[in-house]
Amino acid sequence: MTAPVDRLISALGDRYAVERQVGEGGMATVYLARDLKHERQVAIKVLKPELAASIGADRFLREIRVAATLQHPNILGLYDSGEEDGLLYYVMPFIAGESLRDRLDKDQQLPLHDALQITREAAEALHFAHKHGVVHRDIKPENILLMGGHALVADFGIARAVDEAGEKLTQTGMAIGTPHYMSPEQSMGSAHVDARSDIYSLGCVLYELLIGQPPFSGPNAMAIIARHSMETVPSLQVVRPSVPDEVEDAVMRALEKTPADRFQTMQEFIDSLAMSEAEATMTRTAARRAPGAQRRTPTRVTPVGVPARRRTRWVVGGALAALALASGAWAWRHFRSPPVVAGASSEFDPHSIAVLYFQAFNPADSLGYLADGLTEGLIRQLGEVPTLSVISANGVGPYRGDSLAPDSIARILHVGTVVRGGIERRGDQLQVTIRLIDGGSGADFDQAKFDQPIGSVLSIQDSLAGEVARLIRRRLGQAIEVRQQRAGASSAQAWMLVQRAQELRKRAAADLTDEAGATRATAEFASADSLYAAAHAADPRWADPLIGRATQAYQQSRLQGQDPLAAKPWIDKGIAFADSALALEPRNPDALEARGTLRYLGYVLGLATDSATKARTLAQARSDLETATTIRPAQAGAWYILSHLYYQLPGGETDTKLAAQRAYEADAYLSNANQILSRLYDTSYDLEQFVDAARWCDEGVSRFPDDFRFISCQLWIMTTKARNPDVPLAWRLADSVVKMAPEPRRPFERLKARAAVAAVLARAGLADSARHVADGAKGDAEVDAPRDLLIMNAFVHTMLNDTTAAIEALKGWLAANPTQRAALATDNGWWLRDLRSTPQFKALVAAS
Repeated sequence: MTAPVDRLISALGDRYAVERQVGEGGMATVYLARDLKHERQVAIKVLKPELAASIGADRFLREIRVAATLQHPNILGLYDSGEEDGLLYYVMPFIAGESLRDRLDKDQQLPLHDALQITREAAEALHFAHKHGVVHRDIKPENILLMGGHALVADFGIARAVDEAGEKLTQTGMAIGTPHYMSPEQSMGSAHVDARSDIYSLGCVLYELLIGQPPFSGPNAMAIIARHSMETVPSLQVVRPSVPDEVEDAVMRALEKTPADRFQTMQEFIDSLAMSEAEATMTRTAARRAPGAQRRTPTRVTPVGVPARRRTRWVVGGALAALALASGAWAWRHFRSPPVVAGASSEFDPHSIAVLYFQAFNPADSLGYLADGLTEGLIRQLGEVPTLSVISANGVGPYRGDSLAPDSIARILHVGTVVRGGIERRGDQLQVTIRLIDGGSGADFDQAKFDQPIGSVLSIQDSLAGEVARLIRRRLGQAIEVRQQRAGASSAQAWMLVQRAQELRKRAAADLTDEAGATRATAEFASADSLYAAAHAADPRWADPLIGRATQAYQQSRLQGQDPLAAKPWIDKGIAFADSALALEPRNPDALEARGTLRYLGYVLGLATDSATKARTLAQARSDLETATTIRPAQAGAWYILSHLYYQLPGGETDTKLAAQRAYEADAYLSNANQILSRLYDTSYDLEQFVDAARWCDEGVSRFPDDFRFISCQLWIMTTKARNPDVPLAWRLADSVVKMAPEPRRPFERLKARAAVAAVLARAGLADSARHVADGAKGDAEVDAPRDLLIMNAFVHTMLNDTTAAIEALKGWLAANPTQRAALATDNGWWLRDLRSTPQFKALVAAS
């Protein structure tokens, strides 16, 4: 009889060069092969003969097509499938990393954070599959692959087919799965295996990640199955006392014998794990804190939230102050700690790089603008290398000329490699010096120096990038290729004029702190515009000077405050410049971002008076910004403006959150990062994603402890059922919000904070106190022109089951916002959910 591998080679030899068997499981044998057409390594899984016979070729081929539609970041996709010579097979990418089983064999027990992260990512993949009707049935460490520290769930290729053939498999006595990870109902061959079986299996995997062995073992499969069905799961803390109570509780619920006693959806399991990790983190932080230590912010950051400046979704005005061309300003330094990116490498990973602003060694040379241009160009070029994580210009800007040692900056920015350098004029030559510094020790790892004629500034950038890439290659021991700068300036004079204009724009942005500074900024913007105009005259085919003029026109328009008539000439001028830039380079993402932002500002200011023009302007702005992010996915400024734009659209919360998250991922050091974090918090709340809301509130508190919004979010957090109410803490937070809010906003913020306290009192069962405080926080039109405080009052009275008072508050709000009745009727936000089913509410929204 011909061996399976020989049959496979014979059947697929024209498409795949089968190299060797690399694994075998209960369902399939795995072979490593080379895809001859696409010149890539693949894994071919061939179903076991008994399973193939039970499923049948037709069902397998039909259902494998369904599995192939599962496209998710944590699911290993399918390339191909078929039936040849009686063999049922499917083809997947070959992952050169390791499986979770390999990691367990090496480490036995995983750190808590790693175990929870891997489990959550696998759970996300399974939740996605469950929503599409696919139950995996064979979750185990061997089927969870690790690539770049992240989880990929494999073997969805036969899950659907197995599910369809479940009855036949049961009749043959075949149970699909691996005994150590099978749920009791699955091990008994039940025909009613659903998503809760995958929850049980993933609970077994997490159990093993934490203590190094699955919940049950035994001399044979039947013994293990019997123990899953009859014995109590041993406590994790007996083996590993450091496992937090909350984590053990989540695992034990996932491992309940009866499906009805487990988490009912994978999303519930995900939320519980995230909450458990947050609780464990807070416990560790509290334990480390010295007794009696004084903190500016509350000692406990809670894990769910309500937005700090929430205007109900049907009131979508939004703050104009939140609009800023995010790529235009970098000079801020009031954050306390850098952002923490999930799955980031260790603190001193050499692949994480900070390019500090180069210095002009001789100030008399006046080459600071040239040093800045070279630095920012180098950051852009290195940022395009997939294997590097490069801090943005916004992130390193605060350390320009800083006296801090490089290793101190490295620790602040969490980078393992620091690039420093400088330029100096030597006759008609420009000498560039580069130092590559180890972030952990602060010692020089390598250095280089090169000279070029000062008239050759257009080639200096690529020479600099090439030299730095060479040094990084030596440090990392791997190939690092940087692209040459895109075709741009053909005139050295034009390029230098643009760098000088950029320097003036930065100075102007930094001056916008008071009235005198605004006067200086206006003059500096005007000078920058003149330099851009001169650069355009010197090189009329280069788009960057026109983009610069569009950007500074936008900044001039923002100096006009909320006066539409004063802003309009600048908006029109900026759009014209952006149009001219796009005529030269139709797919320039910076030009598209500038035009889209200017168009959107015109929309927000109400420059269009008729509804058709408004709709067209919004659609044009959206198209520009979305096109910019399609061309350059890391276009942080465009993502930021889109996050504001999407909130103007009905049901736009999900898109708003995703856009804000893309902006933050692309550049966590944007000048308006606090607004992005606040928006992420608000939308997470709107979507009832309370764990995410807590995370963004947490990060806001960490990075911006002086921003009252992140004090406020800790107060509003306690108004939800996910956190026990703490009335004394609520009052302290309310006082802190008022003290930290900007002076003009304090009257409104005082009343809003009291409304939050009223909700906390309601949750604490202090109904009379809650009513008294809530009714004292209604405000009036002078403090609250849109009367949004009445919405908060309705929220509190809904919590108190006081329908009459809640309806009265909504009547007052509708009196101030009569056009919002239909939106109120169709809104599905959770904060008034209990009220919407009442006859009084239905009568209110139906009233003419």
